[in-house]
Amino acid sequence: MDGKRVTELYNILADVPKIDVHTHLTADRLMARGLDDILLYHMVNTELYSAGSPSGGRVPETRSDEQAERRLEEAIPYLPQIRNTSMYWLVRLILADLYDWQGEVTSDNWRELHGRIKSLNREDGKRAREIMKILHIEKIGTEIVRRCDGRADDIFEYALEWAFFARTQWGQPDISLFELERAWNATGPEEPIPVTLQMEDRPKLSRVIETVEDIDAAVSHYCSLIPYGQIKATAQHISTDIDYGRYSNSEVQAALDRRREAGRQEQNVFSSRVLHTFLRELEKRGDSIVFQFSIGAEALPFESGMRLRQETIGQLAALVASYPGLRFMCFNAGRHTHQSLCTLVRELPNLSLGGFWWHGFFPGAVHAMAEERLDMVPINRQCDYMTDAYCMDWVYAKNRLILSQFARIFAEKLEMGQYGRQDIRAIAEGIFHDSAQELLGF
Repeated sequence: MDGKRVTELYNILADVPKIDVHTHLTADRLMARGLDDILLYHMVNTELYSAGSPSGGRVPETRSDEQAERRLEEAIPYLPQIRNTSMYWLVRLILADLYDWQGEVTSDNWRELHGRIKSLNREDGKRAREIMKILHIEKIGTEIVRRCDGRADDIFEYALEWAFFARTQWGQPDISLFELERAWNATGPEEPIPVTLQMEDRPKLSRVIETVEDIDAAVSHYCSLIPYGQIKATAQHISTDIDYGRYSNSEVQAALDRRREAGRQEQNVFSSRVLHTFLRELEKRGDSIVFQFSIGAEALPFESGMRLRQETIGQLAALVASYPGLRFMCFNAGRHTHQSLCTLVRELPNLSLGGFWWHGFFPGAVHAMAEERLDMVPINRQCDYMTDAYCMDWVYAKNRLILSQFARIFAEKLEMGQYGRQDIRAIAEGIFHDSAQELLGF
């Protein structure tokens, strides 16, 4: 491949206006608070844990300085074992470009770097906006619970990521009921529970679901708390461990009566009934909200692994087709089912694809999925700029990953004659910017 042409195309893409449709940025800490936000980002921490670092769980977002430093100390000796990975490439990119750090991070020097990051990010909001300007990012999507006092309303658009009605947790077949119960006991949107929730960590709730009527009442309560005028989408997950069907009231009640002994079939009943009830209510507001959902990441004791059955793809098609008045946007974690999802988008006018998510956010997977998507899906049915980042430092890094792969794809398509030079910028503006305005109202 002509490296000069790839560089030329990369520069064109870098100059294109962009909308980042999904992140977890928080208004009062847009930049990294220290080396921990860069080096212990969960995608990197997973690799360090695999390499031998003793802690596999995520570092709490509300961690103390002492907690952060302890986790850094135990993880840094394992950095040499992940120097081959794309995530570590992005770590080095962040440290070099944003903090002028060229060498390796070691047990002897990490405190100096930690202090440098803290010092440079004192004017957090100003620095984040400068990076957005460099990257030509106009808007960023994040969770509404991360809005804080609204200080970043000029750059943020919001989604509701609260209760997950079709996401499984490790060894908890009634988790969809608990998620709904937690919302039923709330007076407003709250932070979502982590994907690593343990059964013993569930809080006691005053209102619990015992009947079919309770499910309907709880969903109605949840929907009444959705801040429709303030959000563009609601974020959910569609688990491949659930068989989605329609169940009679008597079947649902029988499953509720067996909740203490619940297994796979009861899990199917609980999740299907809650999800369908929710989608039916949400479709009434289909002109003002998008049902964003992720697929292909399933619970493990610490994080998740990529799994997706073909049966789920078929059930997803039926689910989307059942609610034609509601728009769906899929975030996919794996490439082996991506072609199937592209075929659904071609046939279902209320389904679109968003970005590259979690276990699919690596150069080879992004390249494969992006090329397939460009070949199969119209421009205005794909939002391909999405970083899923927790701080602007990682937005900066993932921008490089995304653009590097699209530049290579565009170079290939120019070489084979599929695209002309006049097509490149128009396509890029569509998939990185315009489609987010059309599909999400950013």
